[in-house]
Amino acid sequence: MSQPERDQPLVSIVIPTYERPDLLGDAVESVSKQTYDPIELVIVDDGSTTHPETALDGASHSRIGSVRVCCHDTNLGANVARKTGISASSGEYVAFLDDDDYWQPRKIERQVRALERTAADVGVAFTGQHWIDDTGTVTDVVRPETEGDFMTNLARGARFGPFSTVMVRSEVFERAGYPDDRFPCWQDREWYFRIAEHYDFVSIPEPLTVRRFIGSERISNRYEAKRDTAYPLLVEKHGDRVATLGRRADRLFRGELSRGIGHDALLAGRYVESIRHLLRSLRYRPLAVRTYAHLFAAVGGPYTHRFARTAKRTINRLRYRSSGNESDTDGATGERRPIENRPPTESHR
Repeated sequence: MSQPERDQPLVSIVIPTYERPDLLGDAVESVSKQTYDPIELVIVDDGSTTHPETALDGASHSRIGSVRVCCHDTNLGANVARKTGISASSGEYVAFLDDDDYWQPRKIERQVRALERTAADVGVAFTGQHWIDDTGTVTDVVRPETEGDFMTNLARGARFGPFSTVMVRSEVFERAGYPDDRFPCWQDREWYFRIAEHYDFVSIPEPLTVRRFIGSERISNRYEAKRDTAYPLLVEKHGDRVATLGRRADRLFRGELSRGIGHDALLAGRYVESIRHLLRSLRYRPLAVRTYAHLFAAVGGPYTHRFARTAKRTINRLRYRSSGNESDTDGATGERRPIENRPPTESHR
């Protein structure tokens, strides 16, 4: 971590965690390697059987100015844990990091610089993302889609970034409130709708956040949670606001939510239900190419799903390599190494 410049604003980093000490150690390690200072780290353990101090013992967190650990007696969910962390934070800016994700070293520095150079009505900074699988292979590069009106883009399902990509001014919580813990998923999207009522957003396209998709952890129970809880809640809270943007925005909004439900049903192997939701989505958005791709994957059950998944990985890898990012330089040896074999470290640019 670099030496702090005089009067640099404090950044609070909130990590909610539950039963993943090994991954938590990697997340904390990536915080300790940030080029920005001052930082305070707030870890909220959401009722794990193993105390997070176990993970801290193996991470080089001594370079972080302040480390605070808050513990829930029982598992209350990631959003409640984030709220606990927000309440315990004292920084001018707050960033979130899920325990199974990690950051590149300049992530916080770049976001602070972006927010410091913008007007006070810009309250949120996103970064791009690398998605990696459980082998460490990059499967996708996602950059925030920020052209045009932010509220309209939210309605149509544009990709901005989940909590791990986000930094906000602390006053955002006073005006827009905390993430709504009633949402089992889509918590970030719902919160962004409220923030957009008061603030503009700025994006940093570089993939400074690395998201891990390990096995089926991220899809277990997500389909039913979206279908039964998140969808009706999101429509209830923000459907009327989206409708004021016009009929097209309303159709895009409902079509994208149905596509998201159908995609999660596909990932869960519930192909008949996936087809039903995807067809519903196409009634709202008949020209949505991504929805047709999901539908193709679902119609033949596990056979077309397996083919579509392999094809997507191949296309993403070829696209990624064609951009010249397939390898990086080892800072210690100067040797080139494949990105999938690198430890958490910033991409060479």
